[in-house]
Amino acid sequence: MNVAVFSTREYDRRFLIEANQERLNLTFFEIRLELESCSLAEGYPAVCVFVNDQLNADVLHRLYEGGTRMIALRCTGFNNLDFYAIQTLGFTVARVPVYSPSSISEYTIGLILALARKICKAYLKTREGNFSLSGLLGYNIRHKTAGIIGTGRIGAQTALGFAGLGCRVLVQDVQENSRLVAAGIPYVSRETLFQESDIISLHCPLLPETFHLINHETIQVMKDGVMIVNTSRGGLVDTGAVIDGLKSGKIGSLALDVYEEEDEFFFEDFSDRVILDDQLARILNFPNVIVTGHQAFFTTEAMRAIARQTIENLLDFENGTVPAGILTREMIVAP
Repeated sequence: MNVAVFSTREYDRRFLIEANQERLNLTFFEIRLELESCSLAEGYPAVCVFVNDQLNADVLHRLYEGGTRMIALRCTGFNNLDFYAIQTLGFTVARVPVYSPSSISEYTIGLILALARKICKAYLKTREGNFSLSGLLGYNIRHKTAGIIGTGRIGAQTALGFAGLGCRVLVQDVQENSRLVAAGIPYVSRETLFQESDIISLHCPLLPETFHLINHETIQVMKDGVMIVNTSRGGLVDTGAVIDGLKSGKIGSLALDVYEEEDEFFFEDFSDRVILDDQLARILNFPNVIVTGHQAFFTTEAMRAIARQTIENLLDFENGTVPAGILTREMIVAP
């Protein structure tokens, strides 16, 4: 089966080729999938896409007209899909529901430690030969209250990691995770979590009810000097609201591995260009903010698992069987 693979870099190609073992005919495109690039997929029964590829109604209709019937997501999230068009046209869509929860949970804790101990600032100072400790006073994570919103595999592992660091951990989700209940980690209301947490880490999917979960109103009920970390989906955070929170001191520190308008910038090199997004440019200039480019998932183990599951999903479709990572009607809720 011929597969058009969009938004690929050298590392994507390497891991997909390794997992494929020449069973599928993969054609790699560095360009992302959007309306202007749909013609590249014409005649391909399947396309393989990543988090910032566009799968709106116009794109999906063009893909369908060109003969595409299978969409393989090289990711867990599917907020970039037009759910109604998927159901109407009858596409088979499969994702990678699990690849390496530890990659993101470990990265999340790394960001938190870097903020609390000002590691990035220290690194920059010593690179210039400045070994003064001035401006580097941090604080212990132990005995702080860490609030985790979203307790799927990644959120649960992050919560257990915080517990291992000696934190008081609070969690919130619509469904309880038995591992956390067994560990004695309490589920609380979202408002309680906001009010009592020194650190808030986001691990929930981007849905209409979670869009701008962090906003002006929710920030106001948080502790003064709260740390907020988002390694999930950019749309969970209202960027304008956190900028105001940083300026007022309500937010003491912030780490973002995702950004609500990231599709214009992330995975690209803008080092010699002007960033025209005023909010992104502004947030990059705060000394108590760390922004990384959707990197939390990016480990050898995770990339290998993503490639393996993606290839298996495509082979299942080719063989007429239900892909292991298929999106079901229960998962996809039409607007």
